[in-house]
Amino acid sequence: MEKKTEIALKWIATVLNQNKIPYAIGGGTATYLYGSGRKVNDIDISVSAKDFPAIIPLVQNYIVAGPKHYKNEKWDCTTLSLNYEGQAIDLTDRDTLLMSKKDGTGWLKNKEIYSKYPNVVKDFKGLEVSLMDPRVLIEYKQELSGAHQEADVEFLKNYLSRK
Repeated sequence: MEKKTEIALKWIATVLNQNKIPYAIGGGTATYLYGSGRKVNDIDISVSAKDFPAIIPLVQNYIVAGPKHYKNEKWDCTTLSLNYEGQAIDLTDRDTLLMSKKDGTGWLKNKEIYSKYPNVVKDFKGLEVSLMDPRVLIEYKQELSGAHQEADVEFLKNYLSRK
């Protein structure tokens, strides 16, 4: 993990932990923290939008966009985008996020996927961080395109088989 990513992850997790704001790190960052060696591009974190009013004053100097509603062919969500010392961090509303199915047959409700399994708390260099369960990551990453998503799914399946 790049130093800037490590610093940003420690910063945002500390902010959320200290203020008792429930969150779950997802995407490539969570996969990396489970032991994948893939490079982390951004830090994706699921929170409830009801916590945005509490979060905004804590991160206001790093906000680059939002909170705002974002919709394209793949996503329909509310996000708050940050940049902490050169590292992108996206906080997304877990309660209303929709993701289009890979086969184009409709939308998946993140809340239904996310609520199947509890978050996993892991130690990251002396700091407790809350991660999406690997099964949650697999379920939504299977709906995304790209070799990196396929590699993450394969890694996570292998990770679970070793558990």
